[in-house]
Amino acid sequence: MKKFISTLQNIWRIEELRNRIINTLLFLAIFRVGTFLVLPGIDAAMLEETAKKSEGGLLGLINTFAGGAFLRGSVFALGIMPYISASIVIQLLTLALPFFQRLQKEGEDGRRKMNQYTRFLTIAITAVQSIGYLVSLKTENRDAIWGIDMMGEFLWTFTSIVLITAGTMFILWLGEKITDKGLGNGVSLIIMVGIIARLPQALIGEFSFRFNEATGGLVIFLVELVALIFVVMGVIMLVQGTRRIPIQYAKRIIGNRQIAGGRNYLPLKINAAGVMPIIFAQAIMFIPSSIAQLVNSEGFSNFIKSFLDYRSVGYSVVFAMLIIIFTYFYTAISVNAKTISDDLKKNNGFIPGVKPGIHTENFIDSIMSRITLPGAFFLAIVAILPTFAGSLLGVNQQFAQFYGGTSLLILVGVVLDTLQQIESYLLMRHYDGLMKTGRIKGRTSGAMASA
Repeated sequence: MKKFISTLQNIWRIEELRNRIINTLLFLAIFRVGTFLVLPGIDAAMLEETAKKSEGGLLGLINTFAGGAFLRGSVFALGIMPYISASIVIQLLTLALPFFQRLQKEGEDGRRKMNQYTRFLTIAITAVQSIGYLVSLKTENRDAIWGIDMMGEFLWTFTSIVLITAGTMFILWLGEKITDKGLGNGVSLIIMVGIIARLPQALIGEFSFRFNEATGGLVIFLVELVALIFVVMGVIMLVQGTRRIPIQYAKRIIGNRQIAGGRNYLPLKINAAGVMPIIFAQAIMFIPSSIAQLVNSEGFSNFIKSFLDYRSVGYSVVFAMLIIIFTYFYTAISVNAKTISDDLKKNNGFIPGVKPGIHTENFIDSIMSRITLPGAFFLAIVAILPTFAGSLLGVNQQFAQFYGGTSLLILVGVVLDTLQQIESYLLMRHYDGLMKTGRIKGRTSGAMASA
């Protein structure tokens, strides 16, 4: 306890760190207030009953990422997910189009232009998704929307689209401010706050479920909490597993070869993609529900229903396959075998038995393919754990989302990154770190920071 108080005092003494923490909390508070700003012409009280019915399934997960704003009819209803979708599209275009490849090589100027294109695409995606969201809102909650009768359907819809699009861009602006003037990882912190905001309600819901439904009472609830702690520990190990491979372990992978030139490790990571494959895959899984809201077809809606329930076998299989695909995709983006090969050559390093240049590049690329496979499967298993928790163990749907999956991975990853950022400030001022046993290890890919 004394160590904890001393650490807090050290944090408060560093003026820059203190200001960044205060700025971060203020920006996040603004975001939380915005999730309660309901679109004009909507009776928020009448939406509560429908919201309770929609807590499970994929819509409930979307609502978790949006901090409850999705089922509340808020101007922040779509949250930051349109920006994530736009980032996926731009990164895919980077692989396919020479124009974006050139921008990527232009340094800071190219990065600014790509961010600009991403923002424009975010506006377009948000506008399209907001149309589907409003159509669904009018279909399921027509009585709660008194603004249609007062303003007319076209004017109310147009106004709501503008407000939702502006709300998403404002969230993106908040994320950029947190990155510049706060603790960094602005977009990640916004998603994390939305997830944390749903955790107390999920705990209370599970507690009530165990007692009111006579399904085990306090004993089973405590067992679930212990199981959740073990899952969290496993996720922490997964997130901190994005480290360089020691040469002793690397020898087993590369056939007992060695790296010459003074290095005692390979500059490769066991999980180079971090949690981004799960976020990308989750964004793709949101698309069918958006299409179903736009297409008024009973047959098509029935087909899409399998994608709206994260407990279904079809959803789990497709989700796991997308994660594996995106793990390889994001690893190919974040780990450039040619760059590593060139760095080895510049530093007089080489792999005995492998010629420099294209041969070293191909060799490193083959190694990354081998070590990425188990990491991809591990990510996929962690992502579908909520399915097992809900279907096999009988955990309440809302609480089951925290047994692995996107929510827990983002939560753990962002918390570790934030603590690592705070610790770096302490160590630069020659204070003790946050832990006695060693430095905190966050995600080393930096993917979320740039998302």
